[in-house]
Amino acid sequence: MKLMVKAPAKINLSLDVLHKRPDGYHEVKMIMTTIDLADRIELSDREDGRIVIYSHNRFVPDDQRNLAYQAAQILKRRYNISKGVNILIDKHIPVAAGLAGGSSDAAATLRGLNTLWELGLSLDTLAEIGAEIGSDVSFCVYGGTALATGRGEIVEHIEAPPSCWVILAKPEIGVSTADVYRNLKIEEMDHPKVDEMVHAIQSGNYDQMCSLVGNVLEAVTLKMHPEVALIKEQIKRFGADAVLMSGSGPTVFGLVQHDSRMHRIYNGLRGFCDKVYAVRLLGERITLE
Repeated sequence: MKLMVKAPAKINLSLDVLHKRPDGYHEVKMIMTTIDLADRIELSDREDGRIVIYSHNRFVPDDQRNLAYQAAQILKRRYNISKGVNILIDKHIPVAAGLAGGSSDAAATLRGLNTLWELGLSLDTLAEIGAEIGSDVSFCVYGGTALATGRGEIVEHIEAPPSCWVILAKPEIGVSTADVYRNLKIEEMDHPKVDEMVHAIQSGNYDQMCSLVGNVLEAVTLKMHPEVALIKEQIKRFGADAVLMSGSGPTVFGLVQHDSRMHRIYNGLRGFCDKVYAVRLLGERITLE
């Protein structure tokens, strides 16, 4: 039996870091929403009990470093599954881009194996398991739009944002999330107004939503990687309604509602950045198949 599962990327509309916790993680408060840029995960049973990762993307690890592998491993051990699984990852989300591609692959693997192996688990249970794999995996299990707190694993569903285009541009660099957090000076940060952003989204106020986007990690990454700052300025210059870096970067996105402006920004960015995408917000929560 084969099963296909979609693994959508996410962007952060607002990302705040409150303090460093005793466990070494940072306490965050952020709003994440899914977008129509997705990996496709194909799952099929193996009789030899092994977990085998396949991908044409050379940057995708095929061993225990892969979060989808970890997802399958946890389910096998916890529910005494003797079967193995082939996990084919058809990558469309750029790797190490601040778009939660690896986390979404893990979440899709959890949802898919729940069906393939007939485990009968709820989304809430899958999200709890996901939290053991990575901070963004819980959100990616649910998808949609959410306020995430704790280290990102406490997920409160909110309404989908107003409909718009999302233009993403990723420069050909990698950003170390650990390095970004290491260089973060919490006492010097300009904290985004996350609660006001929730209200703007809930009330469907697109202009207010655009005025409130913010990410405390952005200033750190822009200082470390000036090319990210250049892309942000270009998207602004081309006329996006809001521009922000997603996660720890390096991907920058712009929001627009009009098709003509979307095409202008997309075409303008293609001139100096290879990885450019124009997609819609998804914003609606995933349901179990």
